Amino acid sequence: MSNSTKYVFVTGGVTSSLGKGIISASLAKLLQARGYSTTIQKLDPYINIDPGTLNPYEHGECFVTDDGAETDLDLGHYERFLNVPTSQANNVTTGRIYQAVIEKERRGDYLGKTVQVIPHITDEIKDCIQLLSKDGKFDMIITEIGGTVGDIESLPYVEAVRQMLWEHEEDCIVIHLTLVPYLSAAGELKTKPTQHSVKQMMELGVQPDILCCRTEHELDLTLRKKIAKFCNVSINAVIEARDANSIYDVPLLMQAEELDKVVLQKLGLITKTNPDLSDWKAFLQRLNNPKKEVTIGLIGKYVELKDSYKSISESFIHGGVANETKVNVEWIHSETLTKDNIQESLGHLNGILVAPGFGTRGISGKIEAVNFARENNIPFLGICLGMQVAVIEFARNVLKMTDANSTEISEKTKFPVISMMEEQKQVSYFGGTMRLGTYKCQLKSNSKASRAYNSENINERHRHRFEFNNSYLEQFEKAGMLASGRNPETGLVEVIEIPNHPWFVGVQFHPEYKSTVAKPHPLFVAFVQAALTHKTKK
Repeated sequence: MSNSTKYVFVTGGVTSSLGKGIISASLAKLLQARGYSTTIQKLDPYINIDPGTLNPYEHGECFVTDDGAETDLDLGHYERFLNVPTSQANNVTTGRIYQAVIEKERRGDYLGKTVQVIPHITDEIKDCIQLLSKDGKFDMIITEIGGTVGDIESLPYVEAVRQMLWEHEEDCIVIHLTLVPYLSAAGELKTKPTQHSVKQMMELGVQPDILCCRTEHELDLTLRKKIAKFCNVSINAVIEARDANSIYDVPLLMQAEELDKVVLQKLGLITKTNPDLSDWKAFLQRLNNPKKEVTIGLIGKYVELKDSYKSISESFIHGGVANETKVNVEWIHSETLTKDNIQESLGHLNGILVAPGFGTRGISGKIEAVNFARENNIPFLGICLGMQVAVIEFARNVLKMTDANSTEISEKTKFPVISMMEEQKQVSYFGGTMRLGTYKCQLKSNSKASRAYNSENINERHRHRFEFNNSYLEQFEKAGMLASGRNPETGLVEVIEIPNHPWFVGVQFHPEYKSTVAKPHPLFVAFVQAALTHKTKK
C-alpha cells in the first residue's frame, strides 16, 4: 500500500438528501473489507459551531462521540457501518473554521496580514481535512461535504478541495453524487440536472472523477455513455445508485457497481484482494428473513421527523437482527397521550421506549406511558430524559410525592427527584457544555443491566445536564426501584430498574450511539428479547 494517505471527497449536486452519508459509509465499508484502514469525516457548511444547540427538527439527531463531540447524525452511519469510533476531528463546521481563524487573528498569528477567505479560511479547512492523517493511522480518508454544490456557504469547501486536488494530485479524487430524475409524463430518465451540476462544479475548478447517480430506474448503457460524454468521466465511473430497501443493502449495490474498484484504480492502488463481506451478508440475510416479529412504541416529541431518533431506530434493527426478529417501531407523539387514551394507544405494544429530549413539552404523555408500562408489566426502556421521567413517575405514583418533578420542568417542585448536576449550575453558554462523551459505569451483579451486558463494568456516552437526586435514593430503593448502575467516581446514578417487573430499565446515558452492525447494543438486544417474551405470554 502507498505510504501517503489518500483522500476521497464526496460532494452532492441537484438536491440535498441524496444520501452522501450512506454512499460515503458504503464505500468506506468496501475499502475496509479490502484491508484499507478507512475513516470518514463530514464538513458541514452551517455557521453553528456544532449541531449541539440545533433543534432536532432542523437537523435530525445530534450524535455524540466518545470524546464528547456533538456531531452530525451522519457520523452515526459511519460508526454503524465501520464499527470504528469517530471523534471531534471527524466533523467540521463553518462555525468552527471561522472561530479558529478569528482566534488566530486575535492572537496575532497572521502577523498583521489582512485575513481573507483565501488563503486563511481555505487553509484552515485543508488543515482540518488532513488532521486525521497526522498519525498515519488511516490509508483512506473519505470527506463528505454537506449541502449542495452552488450553495453560497459551501463555496470555501469546494475551493479547498480544488486546492488539494492541485497540491496532492496523485492522492485525491472527487465523487459527485447527483440526481437522475424520472419524468413519468415523458416516461424517461433525464440527465440534464446531472450535466448542469457537473458544469457548476467545473466552473469552480473541480472536475469530478466519479459520478454516483441516484435514480429510481435502471441507468442503461446509452444513458451512462451520454452522462460520461457530457461530464468528462470514463464510462465505468458512472455509477448507478438505485433506491434500496434498506441502507444496509447499499454497500453490496455499490460493490456490484464496482465503486470501490474504480476508486482504487483512480488512486493508483492495487485491487488484488476481494472485499470480505461475509459478516455483512450474514447480517443482511437475517435482516431480510426474520423468524419473529414484535411491535415497540417509541414515545417522543419529535416523531414527525424520524431522523430525530435515527440512532434509536437503527439500534432496533441491530437488536432485532440479533434476535432474528423484525422490530416494527410505532412512532407515538407524547403530546397525544392522556390517561383516557393510553390503553387504546399503547395496549397492543410488546415494548415501550421513552425517548431522550429536552424541555417541558410532551412530558405528561411520557409520564403516562411509563406508568402504563410499569403497571401492566410491559417491557420498558427509558433513555436519558426517558429514565428521568421513569423516576418522576415512580416518585409520584409509588412514593406518593404528588409534586415530584425534575428542576428542568419545575424549578419550585417540592420533591426535586431529578436535579441539575452541580457543575452545570454555573453554565451560561449552552453549546458544548453538557456532560458529554464516554464515562464509566459500574453495574450491580445479577441486575437486568449486568445480565444484558454480561459484565459489571461498562463505558457509555452521555449528553445531559440533569441527574437523579441521590438524596432520594434510599426511599426509591426501599420502595422497589433499584439504582443498578452508578458512576464509580461520582456516585451518579446511571441505570435504574425495577427488579419485580419483567423488564423495566432506565439509563441516563445513550446506548443507541454505540450500536453497530458488527456489535448490536446489548441493551437493545435484551429489550427486544423481553418484548418477544412479553408477546408470547400475551
